[in-house]
Amino acid sequence: MKMLVLLFLYGLLGSCLVSAKTLHHKFVIKETKYTRLCSTKDILTVNGQFPGPTIYASKGDTIFVDVYNSAGSNITIHWHGVDQPRNPWSDGPEYITQCPIRPGGKFTYKIILSEEVGTLWWHAHSAWDRATVHGAIFIYPEKGSSFPYSAPYKEIPIILGEWWKADVDQVIAEALRTGADPNISDAYTINGQPGDLYNCSKQGTFKVLVEHGKTYLLRLINGAINNELFFGIAGHKLRVVRTDGGYIKPFDTNYVMITPGQTMDLLLFANQQSLNKSSAKNNRYYMATRPYASADGVEYDNSSATAIILYKNQRSKLSPPSTSSPLFPVLPADNDTNAATAFTAKLRSLDSKDHPADVPKDIDERVIITIAMNILPCNDSDPCSGPFSGRLASSLNNISFQSPVIDILDAYYHQIPNVYGKSFHLSHRSTHNFTGEDSAKALADSKEADGGEDGGV
Repeated sequence: MKMLVLLFLYGLLGSCLVSAKTLHHKFVIKETKYTRLCSTKDILTVNGQFPGPTIYASKGDTIFVDVYNSAGSNITIHWHGVDQPRNPWSDGPEYITQCPIRPGGKFTYKIILSEEVGTLWWHAHSAWDRATVHGAIFIYPEKGSSFPYSAPYKEIPIILGEWWKADVDQVIAEALRTGADPNISDAYTINGQPGDLYNCSKQGTFKVLVEHGKTYLLRLINGAINNELFFGIAGHKLRVVRTDGGYIKPFDTNYVMITPGQTMDLLLFANQQSLNKSSAKNNRYYMATRPYASADGVEYDNSSATAIILYKNQRSKLSPPSTSSPLFPVLPADNDTNAATAFTAKLRSLDSKDHPADVPKDIDERVIITIAMNILPCNDSDPCSGPFSGRLASSLNNISFQSPVIDILDAYYHQIPNVYGKSFHLSHRSTHNFTGEDSAKALADSKEADGGEDGGV
């Protein structure tokens, strides 16, 4: 009897081990010529693709990615949203968990998918290289389990991004040199294409062919550098079922507001008629994205990127040309904070028996962290180009980060001194109203700024 029990347990363990797979990918970082907005330039890509290749895996899998840097500058890759338990060396932030991969070098990342399910993404984590070096990660439930909603007919990756005519690394380098805001992008993109509303872009507009009565899973990723974005599809509601790999209580909406780096899984119900129906006047619908930007006096790209949802003809399985322009979705105004907050307020954990919300109820210590955009003074002889002739610097509790010459994890692991500080201000010597209309000027004029002498690295 004991032998049978042991054999049974061994069989269970064996089935678990077999269900988890080890996957291998090869990423070659190289410059590739791409044409957008009437001009051609070299951009960094993975395997020549923009956006980069999608990684398909299941919960519990381990992925090895060999990254070969054939470009002319340092680079790292970050696996956004992956927990990487006890595996920080493969997380990817440059000079934080690793030194960058030098030109001509190679680094093998080990990606451990422990609890993640859903849509995540990968991107470069050096300078602004992530503008073109990025791609999706599709993680499916482990064998024997399923999504807590009806299986979609098909999945469609939707990566929102930005495009600069200039070299993106030069854009951020110039901003760091002058202390001013970076130059705004020239276009937004959907799966690498700006869409019909931009010059020289209509031919490349991303198009999705759908069938009436089918349900599609849109795996939405905001790959834009800094912009929060509204997104919607004309004539269709979207059902939000998951964000950042976590299931939520489903709800229907006419639009979503998605922040940089965030992912959402949206169900699209193709419930409009195709042109062979006598009542149908159009079989094309725009999906569109535009920015949410509520800050006064801050310049931003206020254009809109588009793609097209195209219904198949139910008789011929082909899509006949429509004489009408695609319908455009009604999206909130760029500065509509009420619309943005109304959407985010609906995001609630599913918290079901199979997908519980494991939130600690006992709090040992409360920490207040103020995220701010500061203005640092510059020399009168060499003024900066930021507000009040100062230099913009983001901070946590008035401490701004400076890149070290040795990665922080390496310094921590090997106890290398003078690389990072160990203090973090949990209280402030002076109080500022960070939500006030004149908070930026008040901070610039303040003589009571909290220190930072031991907070940098």
